[in-house]
Amino acid sequence: MQEWINNKMLPVVMKFANNKIVSSMKNGLIYTMPLTIVGSLFMLLSNFPVPAVSNYFMKTGWTLWFSQVTGATYDIMSLVAVFAIAYQWVKEDGFDGLPAGILGLVAYVITLDPTKPLIDKGSQKVLGTVTGVIDKTWSGGQGMIAAIIIGALVGWAYSFFLKRDIRIKLPEQVPANVSGAFTALIPAAVIITSAFAVYIFFNAAFHMTMVSAIYKVIQTPLQGMTDNAAGFFAYIFLISFLWFFGIHGAVVVGGILGPIVTASTLENVKIFQQGGQAALEAHGHIFIEPLLSQFATVSGSGFTIGLVIYMLFFGKSAIFKQLGRLAIGPALFNINEPILFGVPIVLNPLLAIPFIVTPLVTGMLTYAAVALHFLPVLSGVQVPWTTPVLFSGLIVGGSQGWKFMLWQVLLIVISCAIWFPFARIQDRQNLLQEQGKA
Repeated sequence: MQEWINNKMLPVVMKFANNKIVSSMKNGLIYTMPLTIVGSLFMLLSNFPVPAVSNYFMKTGWTLWFSQVTGATYDIMSLVAVFAIAYQWVKEDGFDGLPAGILGLVAYVITLDPTKPLIDKGSQKVLGTVTGVIDKTWSGGQGMIAAIIIGALVGWAYSFFLKRDIRIKLPEQVPANVSGAFTALIPAAVIITSAFAVYIFFNAAFHMTMVSAIYKVIQTPLQGMTDNAAGFFAYIFLISFLWFFGIHGAVVVGGILGPIVTASTLENVKIFQQGGQAALEAHGHIFIEPLLSQFATVSGSGFTIGLVIYMLFFGKSAIFKQLGRLAIGPALFNINEPILFGVPIVLNPLLAIPFIVTPLVTGMLTYAAVALHFLPVLSGVQVPWTTPVLFSGLIVGGSQGWKFMLWQVLLIVISCAIWFPFARIQDRQNLLQEQGKA
């Protein structure tokens, strides 16, 4: 079994995980994280969970001011993503990625429709057309998959020219910043012209933009595949299943499907901004990033806080006692590598059962609670993945954060109930080995 994993399965998975497209997408989208965290903070302020404070912010105009920051972070996420992915692609090829990032941004904007209908809010009649605009509809979550595709294509094209030394060369006496600008001239001309041709083609042939076409044909079906109970179940299962073999499941699965979940999260933010919680309940996505990170995988993949609690308070073997003391601190901040490889859970058939089952149970229970309106649909507020449990539930739940905090307490109890029987068996085996009886 071990030989098959090492020689057959692991190389295939690692080759895929290190694929240029997956690597650039994964590493590029990391640059959007500060925007989502800071934007979430201001969205929380604009919809403060204490009614008295929320009403004060509304009356004094602070709610509108807070929304300005949310709009300047969440609503331009696709623009940041296309820049970052093109930049990362070229950087990983060993070249200066900044010109490629700029070209990715330019190419993306070229493919957008620069017009927007002017609609009367009362009658909903079209009064005219506004020109020269960047429509935030497509600069946020709805343009995420298009941003990934365009960013990857621009990164590939830019590297293609530089690898073949197709560039304008200047004498060595010319300053580096000047020669660098001329280096990007030929690829820039080709990339920008190609983006222009794509814009003309989609406009003339389909009366739509490439970005809106990608959203309709690719992103919407993909979101439909993941934004349901089966998709959520599969996402959680794959993370734990890959971790059993020592493969970072969150990185691999997140690298492939993460952008789809991110797009759903951003759409929930937009829905909440426009229509509040009522609109979220009617049109929001249940499976968004906080549902996974703060309720299915609290304390890390496998929802291992139950195992850590057993080791800390009930462990009898020396290794469990020691690991319990060492692991409780990281576990509170959702870091569980010490027990994944220390117990170990990796390649341990006994502990693989609760490791896979626990997040499926906690995740699907949370999904069902939201679907049945026992818990509200999450608005898209995000916290750093290291935010301690209970605090994370209080924050991501917004005005009803107390419900999610209490729900996390229940999930921890469930984690203990599932983990304890298996932990007890493993503890006995460890104790027998330590006593030399195994």
